[in-house]
Amino acid sequence: MKQRVTIDDVAKAAGVSKQTVSRAINDKGEIHPATKARILELVNTMGYRPSRLAQALNTQRTFMVGLVLQDITNPFFPEMARGVQDTALAHDYSALIVNTDEKAELELGLLNMLVAQGVDGLITFTHHAADEELTKFADTFRPMVLINRLYEHPNVNLLLIDNKKGAESAVDYLFSLGHRQIGMLSNAQIFPGQVRRVQGYKSALAKHGLPVREEYIEKESANLAGGYRAATSLLGQQPELTALFCYNDLMALGAIRACRDIGRRVPEDISIIGFDDIQLATMNSPALTSISVDKYELGRLAFKRLLALIEDPHRPVETIHMGVELVIRESTAPLNQT
Repeated sequence: MKQRVTIDDVAKAAGVSKQTVSRAINDKGEIHPATKARILELVNTMGYRPSRLAQALNTQRTFMVGLVLQDITNPFFPEMARGVQDTALAHDYSALIVNTDEKAELELGLLNMLVAQGVDGLITFTHHAADEELTKFADTFRPMVLINRLYEHPNVNLLLIDNKKGAESAVDYLFSLGHRQIGMLSNAQIFPGQVRRVQGYKSALAKHGLPVREEYIEKESANLAGGYRAATSLLGQQPELTALFCYNDLMALGAIRACRDIGRRVPEDISIIGFDDIQLATMNSPALTSISVDKYELGRLAFKRLLALIEDPHRPVETIHMGVELVIRESTAPLNQT
């Protein structure tokens, strides 16, 4: 079996020291151009791969970051993770991706595991660990970028999707179509004080002079099955509803299926709007009207911000806001007055 080529092998073949090989590979220090070219050619032909462990000992960096997601089966997250990974690779970093299954104890365990692996920074898009537990962790680790969670800590940057504005845009649009009985399918697993999509739904109703009725809000798991159950329950109890704003696209797609099963046509009898604009939104029949989030850009921005903090540990923390956009498709229509 062929043994792994080491830096000693390259140095011996080039007739130089290990330090000279290292300077050539890392493009650091003074070295004659012809010597550098010869070393790099040998690196390529001999198949030498620099050891990340050795680099970490020299630079105090592993060139790895951790990405903590709450549910990788949700189509929203792979698009965002791709944005993180592509941007990381472009900067010679790798991303370790883990999934919390929306469990607080697993979230904290995974954060500590990633730190033990030596990651240079963390990006988290999960909301289940309590603030006090997250604070204990953040007190001892920097830097972190939290996505879509309202939280304050001197070691933590925030990247926030404009959920409230997106929800308001959804209700504004339904109102413009003539709908006045507008329900919401909400996520039962998010902390109540942080459900900005619910806040946006309520504020838009109030802006248009419509009553905010808690019985018009049904909480369930934010997935296809949860959307199906929530729509079935809510429309069974409140049959006067003519429109639904859903916490995310998965709930909206489940709601469309529920409406089909209970004999409510979409959009003729009821209009439905989702949030996130995942790829499945365009493939459904009817195609789903949704509040669009640029998920790839979200991941790209998260890594770029984290990298800036890695390279400048004293850089002040800040909050970055990510805009959203209403995308109109087939699942919404003017109120049928007949």
